Amino acid sequence: MGEVRKLQKKLRQIENLEIKISLTPEEKFKISRKAELRSRLAELQLQLSGPQQTLGIVGDGKKEKMKRQVEDAPEALPSQTPPASKILKGEEESRPLETPAPAARQRKTGGGAETGRWKERTEPAEVSAHCPDVSGGRPDSDNERLVQQEEAEFSSLQSSWEKAKFRLRLLEGHNDIVTCVVAVDNLVVSGSRDTTVKVWHVPTATEHKNLGGHTGGVTCLSAPPPEYCRRLARSLSLSDKERFILSGSADCYVKIWALSIGQCVKSIYTFNAVTALCFVPEEDGYIITGSDGGKVQAWSWHTFENCQSINAHQEAVTSIQSQGPLVFSGSAEGGVSVWENHCSDRDPLRLLHHWSSQVTGCGGGRMTLSPRGDRVLLAYGRAWLKNLHWRSGTMSRLTNHSSITGVTDCVHQTGGLLIGSCYDVANGESSLNIFSLPQCRYLASLTWPHATRILCFAAWTTGSGDHRWVTGGRDLIVWEQLPSSGKQRGDVTARRDSRLESCSLESEGDTEDDEETDEYEEKDSDEGRDSGCDVTEDGGSGSWLRCVLQ
Repeated sequence: MGEVRKLQKKLRQIENLEIKISLTPEEKFKISRKAELRSRLAELQLQLSGPQQTLGIVGDGKKEKMKRQVEDAPEALPSQTPPASKILKGEEESRPLETPAPAARQRKTGGGAETGRWKERTEPAEVSAHCPDVSGGRPDSDNERLVQQEEAEFSSLQSSWEKAKFRLRLLEGHNDIVTCVVAVDNLVVSGSRDTTVKVWHVPTATEHKNLGGHTGGVTCLSAPPPEYCRRLARSLSLSDKERFILSGSADCYVKIWALSIGQCVKSIYTFNAVTALCFVPEEDGYIITGSDGGKVQAWSWHTFENCQSINAHQEAVTSIQSQGPLVFSGSAEGGVSVWENHCSDRDPLRLLHHWSSQVTGCGGGRMTLSPRGDRVLLAYGRAWLKNLHWRSGTMSRLTNHSSITGVTDCVHQTGGLLIGSCYDVANGESSLNIFSLPQCRYLASLTWPHATRILCFAAWTTGSGDHRWVTGGRDLIVWEQLPSSGKQRGDVTARRDSRLESCSLESEGDTEDDEETDEYEEKDSDEGRDSGCDVTEDGGSGSWLRCVLQ
């Protein structure tokens, strides 16, 4: 298995090298060997597993970390997937007779009442399959009817996603990887490491505007709400219908663009490479930026002056999101901070909580955040999504890939859906996994021919309720949902991964599976150093962002 791990590690390194704007001859040579390494890895896996077997899914036991899975007889491996009833170590282990259903367990370990959709009903399937009522009581008929109704609703939703059809349209124009996307009305705005911001007309899938002005790669975008756009438009004597876009770049500038005229109306110099930003629609409005050095800064939307600068993180800030007056920042070292905006002219941000990598279990690369209520979902370049209860620091995780070679680059919540990108560095396959909220139950995986790695995602719905998505990475693609009952064929294949169906949102302290993966990574890093291989691309110093900024 040593050679398998080395090949998997090298493929991870190559995938991170490929997103660099400039490459050395040595790096180009490494990338040229990707197909050869994948072919060799497939041969080794076939030799180790046999023609009907694959490597064990994420969650195998410590003693058999790479245990083989016979796909025709999954019942032969009962330890393959961790039970959904796994409880937190420490305090929870002292109460073994009180194992609640997953959603109920989230409320208990969350340390108090929850807000938003996470507080909604418990998961019916898990109640019967994993979390029996050990107290001996029998649920009354109302509860039984509620469970049946919820299960029927989930089955209907699952069936509809199995039949989902999407038309894909490729938007061509960028010369490098697309790092960020936002949707505004019928327009899609994309930022790229080719230093440009492009505006696309969705109905015709054509380029509407090319916004050039940055001298470094564009790393982040944000769209202020219409009411804040009207305020700025009036001050600039522009139409009240004008929409604006914020762009952040490695050139240390935040630029504000007027979409209809395609011009930059304001530039803010931040003194640091901008790696993340968001808009906070409170009072006069605030622009919050994150830098490659871990600094979080607040800027007034009214005066465009700096209100606050905080050395918030040890490494690059990779994601900033807002939720009402709250601001969430995540960094390459794995830390997550929660801020409250007090809407003052000076120092508007007040730190509510900071959770280090020891709590989140993340670190060593790009983290993406998606907050909702008292929960924040974290994607951090591994096979799982992490779920942080930001008030208490309680962590749980959701399996998003069936192999340890899986990578999750972005996560998004829209309506009642959780969408996570999924990429396998071993074979280059890419997909989107769909889960239902609030229980995070797996619905389906969407794949398409020649799918490339997805680094960013945006979503909206039409007036009729159909989904419209845009994904960015090597390719910039608009997804248009088609009527499932229509005769028109879609470009996307909806399938069910049986290995994900048995995985649910599970609580964790530092689970055996996390320890196992950590050992796997550390061992590979040691091997890389011993052999003189460059392993910094997967290290713990924000290397993905260094690729962005070069």
